[in-house]
Amino acid sequence: MRIVIAPQSLKGSLTAAETGQAIAQGVRRVYPEADIAIVPIADGGEGTAQALVDATGGQLITQQVTGPLGEAVQAFFGLLGDGQTAVIEMATCAGLPLVPANQRNPRITTTYGVGELIRAALDAQCRHFIIGIGGSATNDGGAGMAQALGATLTTESGEPIERGGAALATLAHISTSTMDPRLRECTFQVASDVTNPLCGPMGASAVYGPQKGATPEIVQELDAALAHYARIIAQDLHLAVDHIPGAGAAGGLGAGLIAFLGATLKPGAQIVLEAVQLEEKLRTADLVISAEGKLDEQTAYGKSVGAVAALAKRYHLPVLALAGGLGEQYRTVYDLGVDAVAVLPDGPMSLAYAMEHAVALTSNATERTLKIFQMGATARHRE
Repeated sequence: MRIVIAPQSLKGSLTAAETGQAIAQGVRRVYPEADIAIVPIADGGEGTAQALVDATGGQLITQQVTGPLGEAVQAFFGLLGDGQTAVIEMATCAGLPLVPANQRNPRITTTYGVGELIRAALDAQCRHFIIGIGGSATNDGGAGMAQALGATLTTESGEPIERGGAALATLAHISTSTMDPRLRECTFQVASDVTNPLCGPMGASAVYGPQKGATPEIVQELDAALAHYARIIAQDLHLAVDHIPGAGAAGGLGAGLIAFLGATLKPGAQIVLEAVQLEEKLRTADLVISAEGKLDEQTAYGKSVGAVAALAKRYHLPVLALAGGLGEQYRTVYDLGVDAVAVLPDGPMSLAYAMEHAVALTSNATERTLKIFQMGATARHRE
């Protein structure tokens, strides 16, 4: 029997690769001769770089860059096993957790560090980029990122604009002729499940600004600044970004990645599954096992388990989904192609206990469930 194990990380407990190893332990207790392929996956958010590095035999590279408030922070990018692909999680250098709650102010936070990470990956000979843009503290439309890569964004008097979302209102001209010439050799895929436009009531400022520290007045200011930014992009780069679905992701970083780097936005799980070549591994499989921390109605919206199940169903494969917990609407996963669901806890326990014993709980839950699977297969054979 060939079994493909394609789990997401169990956040706070196990990486995707560690989850896969724990599942494999349980598999071997039931099917000791099984041919097992472990394929760590992610949905484009936290843990994506680690999952792809583990899946491809790559490495994480640390880099000191500029944080959201202009301070130095230690960030990282994943260099995949092909030696040419970089995976960047923008949250490592411009994420909300990097800003203390009493200092959150999207008028001044910057994506400059994202550009510095891209530049560091260019120095490492990367020419293909996967960028996850969830969890940002910023609202600068990716202007800081563009400046770090050499773009010229100036005021009417020819001075570089300041960093931060509010400074976009002072923008008069953009030039990309000064950007790092190596970027012309590169492709950029952006992992984002957000479809918000750049501006307006469903735009970056209105929907996500408040959680980044914006008052209603600041939301209006930032929305107007992004609208002005879009007009200058249209004027100087001849590209309309204001109504592109996903342009409003990460405080408008989606728009900046499209405008300055020619990026394409795709669902995060789809990008990851393509990068780890999961479909190739499924062609010869007999069973697929996936896992994530919680299964609920959100699993249908770009989460990894749903994406794995949909891909597995192209080959009519049974899919088992393991989860640390179940939401009220977890049954929606059956419509995605999941055939059976199993929870990791085997009785009442605290979250702290479950996280501490995640390996044993995962392997034991796998064993319990596959014993049932084995019994069903035996019963069918006797018929």
